Amino acid sequence: MTADLDQQDRSDMALLAAGHDAALNDLMARHGERLFHYLTRQLGSESEAQDCSQETFVRVYLNRSKFRPQARFSTWLYTIATNLVRDTWRRRGRHPETSLDAERDSGSLFDNIPEAGPCADEKMMDAERADEVRRAVQALPVDLRTALVLFEYEEMSQAEIAHVLKCTPKAVEVRIYRARQALKKMLELEPASHC
Repeated sequence: MTADLDQQDRSDMALLAAGHDAALNDLMARHGERLFHYLTRQLGSESEAQDCSQETFVRVYLNRSKFRPQARFSTWLYTIATNLVRDTWRRRGRHPETSLDAERDSGSLFDNIPEAGPCADEKMMDAERADEVRRAVQALPVDLRTALVLFEYEEMSQAEIAHVLKCTPKAVEVRIYRARQALKKMLELEPASHC
């Protein structure tokens, strides 16, 4: 299946480079949703993820002649997206602001309470734990978070991640290990919420 997708991607990139702009639609259909989820995990904001996702495909289009057919398109795509994530984090550092998404998503304390029922407590605890994990992943340094997200959520190999991050596979392995250790430490330290 992956070999078929790689071949479709190469074919679409060849068409795109030859001036068939509609091939970009096929690439976006195959990779858009997964890329958006990756960017959301990286940035913690759906609106920023949407912007970066669109900008990623704009850059694919603008750089279509630079794509090397022997390379995997998905690795090239995630390299572009990861560079945009880095740019976004740098911009955030220079111009900190409160995200409207964060304010909207935070809502009322009572917005996320599940309906009463036999499993309501379990569902609430699961939702709280998922939020804790999301916050902990967002708190990781960018290099550790990126390696972990690409490995765990995007299911890339360490070699592919090394290509995206422009480092060695061993460096990727170390980053993933450090990210997991940091998450473990953060999640053990967070106090359990009580009613």
